[in-house]
Amino acid sequence: MSDTIAQKRYLDWAENPSFDEGTRNELKAIAGDKAQIEDRFYQDLQFGTAGLRGIMGAGSNRMNIYTVARAAAGFAESVKLQGAEAMRRGVAISYDSRNNSRLFAELTARIFVSRGLSVHFSDELRPVPLLSFATRHFNCAGGVMITASHNPKEYNGFKAFAADGAQLGPDAADSVAAEMDKITDLPGVIAGSLSLEAARQTSLWQDMGADLDAAYDAALLQKSLQGNIVGEYADLPLVYTPLYGTGNKPVRRILKKCGFKNIHVVSEQELPNGNFPTTPFPNPELPETLNLAIELAKELKAPLVMATDPDADRVGIAVPREDGSYYTFLGNEIGILLLDYILSTKKNLGILPEKSFVVSSIVSGRLTDRICAAYDCDLYRVLTGFKFIAEAIHEHEDLADGKFQFGYEEAFGYLAGSSVRDKDAIVSCMLLAEMAAVAARDGETLLDRLNRIYASYGYAAENTVSIVREGKSGSELIRNTMSELRSDPFDKFHSLAIESLSDFDKLIRIDVAGNEETALNYARSNVLLYEMEGIDFFCIRPSGTEPKIKIYFGCYADTQEECDEKLRILSATVLDRIEGLMGADA
Repeated sequence: MSDTIAQKRYLDWAENPSFDEGTRNELKAIAGDKAQIEDRFYQDLQFGTAGLRGIMGAGSNRMNIYTVARAAAGFAESVKLQGAEAMRRGVAISYDSRNNSRLFAELTARIFVSRGLSVHFSDELRPVPLLSFATRHFNCAGGVMITASHNPKEYNGFKAFAADGAQLGPDAADSVAAEMDKITDLPGVIAGSLSLEAARQTSLWQDMGADLDAAYDAALLQKSLQGNIVGEYADLPLVYTPLYGTGNKPVRRILKKCGFKNIHVVSEQELPNGNFPTTPFPNPELPETLNLAIELAKELKAPLVMATDPDADRVGIAVPREDGSYYTFLGNEIGILLLDYILSTKKNLGILPEKSFVVSSIVSGRLTDRICAAYDCDLYRVLTGFKFIAEAIHEHEDLADGKFQFGYEEAFGYLAGSSVRDKDAIVSCMLLAEMAAVAARDGETLLDRLNRIYASYGYAAENTVSIVREGKSGSELIRNTMSELRSDPFDKFHSLAIESLSDFDKLIRIDVAGNEETALNYARSNVLLYEMEGIDFFCIRPSGTEPKIKIYFGCYADTQEECDEKLRILSATVLDRIEGLMGADA
């Protein structure tokens, strides 16, 4: 969008009395600031399979009551196209602890009710996995979660869910976006909706609360594998931090129901706070996010530290080393730890079903292949995004006779069981705590268990590098970088012994040695996956929710030293080219 169009949109908002006074004053304060105006108005905040996500503020490219209203109205109209029965089933709505989350959730509910759809509205903040469960539990036609997951405090988002409790797939997201495109009078969407009080008084509004929690907890407890051991180690000290988010109540509740009696919560990070005062980036993928929890764990000599992000779909952990320091696990390490625990325990108990399967993403670690093979368990690899893991569960369990055991992404998202169809940090915390009790019985730590996995299946050196470029210019730079890589995909990579390249935008796989192309049976996605000798790989893709390009590396060998050296050479070679294309951050 040109500067002229951005300026026109800016004036439409700043001078239109239909927009509220606070919005107009915020925009008048940036009059003459061409860069700010361009960034706020060069596009509408884009709706995709992850819904909306962006910085809060005034403007068409920001999260605010008007862009949320547009998304809610578009989603409502998309559901209405499915017919009267879908409208009766309606949607489930929840929200996290972020600033404005409750406001955006109530506005969304008002718009749905005003357009004749039923809503099940969470009576307090609840996490993504509970929203996914609620969508299925109440047989809703869809769901909405107001959250920006692990982004900084400036962000918020609108996640849309389908009837199966998974985030919308590409076709469904396109349908919502098409309905949103028809909406031009944003203030009119709000003005034409019922007030909150009036919406609550209709028969279309139902609150969801303690009964939902009880049903969810019951489903999770069925996934517990060795509760008898938990009873023997009920006093095991566990440290947990919800990072000011939605995990606080459900994690503590499920651990208590499992039998754990010695749970310590980081007091500074316990209660909801959208400003995240002690952790500007409330992301358990970042080791420093666990610092306060580790300090508490050292005092207690706790064998396990757990941290969930604000919407409690991701979990990070730390465990003690022999010297008393704590090791923070990588996302792939948590994944194989949980995977090995689930499969080995069920195998030993004689309850691992035939036709069991696991789902992981194309950017996640490759030791999963070897672990699944050891237990005669099928493994399906899907595109990044838990909605694709949910699709695989639907295809191979709901529509066939497979038995889903576990799904994970390297970005600290895990799922055991199929009553939820998104990342679930609550069930993950339950199983990790149970595993800590089992390890205590065996006189070991979770780090010892991880090292035993490496000794059995081979060692790994894995890493994910993110290169951030903000704003319109950043988006263009990321897009151009992917285009340059695609135009000459092997330039400067010839020393890497690449065996194949899978281009998920062109949907082709190139066998380098034979120079042969085969078709890929995936949805289109802007991803380049390079596979090398053995199971080594690297993958390049733009983030779908943040202004960054992400590069994933995996190197595997018989010793950790060999893996580390392979990773050093690989990452240096790949990043040299990508950083050359992207230039220094402005």
